[in-house]
Amino acid sequence: MRELVESYFRERSIVNHHVASYDDFLPTIDHPNSRMQKIVDNVRSSPDEAERGIIKLDPDRTEGKIIEIHIGRKRNEKTGQIDPNARPTISVQRPIIKEANGATHDLFPMEARLRNLNYSAPIWLEFTMVEDGIEKEAEKVRIGDMPIMIKSKKCNLHGDNIEMDREPSAEELDKFLVDAGEDLCDPGGYFIIGGTERALITLEDLAPNRVMVELNERYGTSLHVAKVFSQKEGYRALTLMEKKKDGILVVSVPAASGQIPLIILMKALGMESDEAIYKAIVSDPQMANIVYANIEECQNKKLYPPNGIYTTEDAILFLERKFATGQAKEYRAKKVESIIDRSLLPHLGDTSDVRLKKSIFLGRVARTILELELGHRKEDDKDHYANKRLKLAGDLMEDLFRVAFTNLIKDLKYQLERGYTRKKGLKISSAIRPDLLTHRLLHAFATGNWVGGRAGVSQLLDRTSNMSALSHLRRVTSPLTRSQPHFEARDLHPTQWGRLCPNETPEGQNCGLVKNAALVIDVSEGYDEKEVIWLLKDLGVKEVGEQQTTETRVYVNGDLIGLHDKPKELVEEIRQRRRSGLLSHEVNVRFDDNMNEIIINCDEGRLRRPLLVVRHGKTLMTHKHVEDIRAQKVQWSDIIREGVVEWIDAEEEEDTWVGVTAFKTPQKCEHCGKFLSEIDVEWKNPGDEGKISLECKACGGAMHVESLLSDEHTHLEIDPMVVLGCCSGLVPYPEHNSSPRVTMGSGMAKQSLGLSSSNYRLRPDTRSHLLHYPEKPLVTTKSMDFVYFNKRPAGQNFVVAIISYSGYNMEDAVVMSKAAVDRGLGRSTFMRTYRAEERRYPGGQEDHFEIPSPDVRGARADLSYSSLGEDGLISPETAVNGGDVLIGKTSPPRFLEEEADFLTPQKRRETSVTVRPGESGWVDNVMLTESENGSRLVKVKVRDERVPELGDKFASRHGQKGVIGLLVPQEDMPFTEDGLTPDLLINPHAIPSRMTVAHVLEMIGGKVGSMEGRFIDGTPFSGEREEALRDALVKNGFKHNGNEIMYDGITGRMIEAEIFIGVIYYQKLHHMVSGKLHVRSRGPVQILTRQPTEGRSRQGGLRFGEMERDCLIGHGAAMVIKDRLLDESDGTLQYVCGNPACGHIAILDRRGTLRCPVCGNNSKIYQVQTSYAFKLLLDELLSLGVAMRLQLEDLK
Repeated sequence: MRELVESYFRERSIVNHHVASYDDFLPTIDHPNSRMQKIVDNVRSSPDEAERGIIKLDPDRTEGKIIEIHIGRKRNEKTGQIDPNARPTISVQRPIIKEANGATHDLFPMEARLRNLNYSAPIWLEFTMVEDGIEKEAEKVRIGDMPIMIKSKKCNLHGDNIEMDREPSAEELDKFLVDAGEDLCDPGGYFIIGGTERALITLEDLAPNRVMVELNERYGTSLHVAKVFSQKEGYRALTLMEKKKDGILVVSVPAASGQIPLIILMKALGMESDEAIYKAIVSDPQMANIVYANIEECQNKKLYPPNGIYTTEDAILFLERKFATGQAKEYRAKKVESIIDRSLLPHLGDTSDVRLKKSIFLGRVARTILELELGHRKEDDKDHYANKRLKLAGDLMEDLFRVAFTNLIKDLKYQLERGYTRKKGLKISSAIRPDLLTHRLLHAFATGNWVGGRAGVSQLLDRTSNMSALSHLRRVTSPLTRSQPHFEARDLHPTQWGRLCPNETPEGQNCGLVKNAALVIDVSEGYDEKEVIWLLKDLGVKEVGEQQTTETRVYVNGDLIGLHDKPKELVEEIRQRRRSGLLSHEVNVRFDDNMNEIIINCDEGRLRRPLLVVRHGKTLMTHKHVEDIRAQKVQWSDIIREGVVEWIDAEEEEDTWVGVTAFKTPQKCEHCGKFLSEIDVEWKNPGDEGKISLECKACGGAMHVESLLSDEHTHLEIDPMVVLGCCSGLVPYPEHNSSPRVTMGSGMAKQSLGLSSSNYRLRPDTRSHLLHYPEKPLVTTKSMDFVYFNKRPAGQNFVVAIISYSGYNMEDAVVMSKAAVDRGLGRSTFMRTYRAEERRYPGGQEDHFEIPSPDVRGARADLSYSSLGEDGLISPETAVNGGDVLIGKTSPPRFLEEEADFLTPQKRRETSVTVRPGESGWVDNVMLTESENGSRLVKVKVRDERVPELGDKFASRHGQKGVIGLLVPQEDMPFTEDGLTPDLLINPHAIPSRMTVAHVLEMIGGKVGSMEGRFIDGTPFSGEREEALRDALVKNGFKHNGNEIMYDGITGRMIEAEIFIGVIYYQKLHHMVSGKLHVRSRGPVQILTRQPTEGRSRQGGLRFGEMERDCLIGHGAAMVIKDRLLDESDGTLQYVCGNPACGHIAILDRRGTLRCPVCGNNSKIYQVQTSYAFKLLLDELLSLGVAMRLQLEDLK
């Protein structure tokens, strides 16, 4: 059903999940109840304040006046609720830039990239002051800047923001984007901070507010533990309950140290009667004894003096004694109140009127533990995707904005109170500090350190190729640390089928922890659970009386709502309502008959996949639907609304039976004899009963096959190719490969050079690559259309022969034809941008772009500046080499030196920007602009042509990677009967052990495609059949197996073996020799240790390591060791005091006399050769107060 996938991508972009989530966070006119507005409505100026959305000033500081400032929307006096459609008080403008001279204009992403700006928009908030009950006029104040996601609703590139009197057409929109300097295939979904593109990585986390039970094997005994990650408005508390060896149930609360017995806690929460506690826990008579033992334990006078715990007062007194011993009575009461109201299960509420609810919830947690012990329920699987939630850009922004906004409000309150005491009056616009909010947001984006102590949330968008950027925006990362061996967490879980790509994950330490989304997914945005609960009450769900019942329990978002006696009918009714559009498609429902529970989810962050609905063995989708989708009369959202396709989350999928395909495609057409694959036939009667009728697309003949759908089936896969992600989907015929090779193929698709974006001439990326003649692959897959691979390709079709060539292609090396390279095969350009700014320093000093004059400190020879213009900038199309000056620049001195008089001007220092050592090229363009604060900014782009050379890395799409081992002139290459010489020779040993059958298949397919002048479909699970391709080879005059007779190019003799030759898509990867080559004789040393620097970028030394040293010891080459590790590294001559009682390092003082600074001896001083690191060690030990005395061997 490729039509459905096409329909999905016509409506949604490839990074739709991020953009939609961010739009849900932003306040817009059509979305008054945005997450940003909810944060404002619920903000508290101090943690112990009851009212939300209001800043109350301290009456002591305002001369007794009662001053309130309302920032949230008005609440209903009786219910305390807010009307969700009320007018929002917070608003975000579109991105604008304020220049240093005060002028403002709209900011577009390209300008932000070029000028190192933040692509952000001002946030305005409405403040209403109420003084002694008198409401004043509302005041709108700018509270800071919000980074804006590219292509979101507030972005200047969004279609709704174009200034036109009507809705722009698709062509007008494209022209607008091109005029703005954007690439039409750019998906958006990232931010621009300080001129660099940053993506927010989706976080996978355990679902909050769920009871999870597990067995903890500790000290040889198994403990039964239940965990609840209770989360409300960004505050997250882990409540633990465990059953000890003696059967006592204890609870750990985050704010309180130590464990509280469950019964005491339930009594403290107001459940006094033992009968009520028994009813709240026991669901099976076998549990009774444990509960009785727990209740009796609390009545033990020895453990809980004076006379055991019976009432709520006793329990609260016990908690006061436990957590606030010896404090004043009010403090004790306050402390216990804060623990049981704030820290314990905050998602149920943080006021004292929900205590009974918490007590019932705790009873339910205890029941779950006892059920686990009795074997009624199994351990919860932490890796099951029903227990995971994804945090997208919108959720991450929400967490960040909440913290930053709360800080701003606290600061505002402090500033207002401080200003009032100084008689400044109350003016919000002068008291607020917008930079507080702006810098908090920008800092998190720039460093990737998010609130809650998570690092690496925002990452630099990888722009190596178009695929790497898309893949980066669809990445899902797990919070687990990569250093520990979490084997289960790294495993591919069955519930990830169709939601996460099974192959696209990094190799190495992050394997299985960093995942990528499958092709067609949806992340739920959440639906109000109150609506669902009302609906359930209508459908006959009863309140919970006691836990001991045979009726089915109904849960909504992990909360027990009630009981129902006809579970199957209830579930069926909910599904029917969802399919007929009466209930939101965000709601998913599952009936678990083992546990006799109905689980309903409508919260945000569930990863869902689409499935065709099947009833009574036939799909609800008919042929008319397919035709309407093709004619684009029906959109994807209409199909969802009609209930033909539905989004299924991992929980509901446990309750479904999904068919992979509806029919088995016949091998051959009965009429024309063509070998058929899934794409060669059309299903003419979906939705009809009986046999399935197919039509051959080649000859139009009709065939009838048995349906694979039975009455038990509930759903059908849309198309098997959507289980793969966007990079694995590029690999043709992946079902014929061994899985790790597909993983390697997806990994290398992100490192391939191609046309990463069409606006590469404008973009000021630090590093960018461009393949000169990128080609579409001859063997394509359907996924390529959705990821723009055919518009932004990254590779070329090579003629490849599988043959060993005189040892130059051993061990994955490849031999390349020099003539092919001369014709432009595999050529690319590498571009690097250098930037410099005239920075301003305190004291009115600033940098200057100029040719440094000879008296500047550190000035180079005059020849170094010969290619600069008089403004200090180089001209375009100048050839440059490593170390050449691109931008002449001088800066003020770093320190104010002592000897500078007031009359002589200070010597400036040379801080020119030079080409990196080891790189060369041509200056491509020079851009001069000014930054936000008005100082001049220069960017120089240097381009370097990279021609394939020995050691450059190439790879096919099947993980067959290799480096060039030899470039052979065309006349020496082997050739076929037709005189065709291959571009590339790979070794036959690369194929069998790696089982990359698809590599061989693609070579056959490419051969057919080049003979017939068409593209071959190699889509996963539905590509053209191997038999059909072999038939086509025979038709075109080749052998069916792809082998040909070849002749040795050097001797002209026929090669005895037949050689397999074909056309296959190869990618040039960005690991090139010119970027790795590194040599050094002498060079820079570190200041502290005087050893050579490390690494190629710093012209570092070549490390002579431990094993190299062992090697020389084995050879007995002692002087070579001394030469390497001493003379050529950090050997130094030091003077040592010969006094036997002293033995410190002596010095050569100003007068040129040698003396020991410790004992004053100046006669017996000897010169010793030692390594500087050793001398440093002596000094460091001296600083610790350890005197190391050197005894010279000659003086013993």
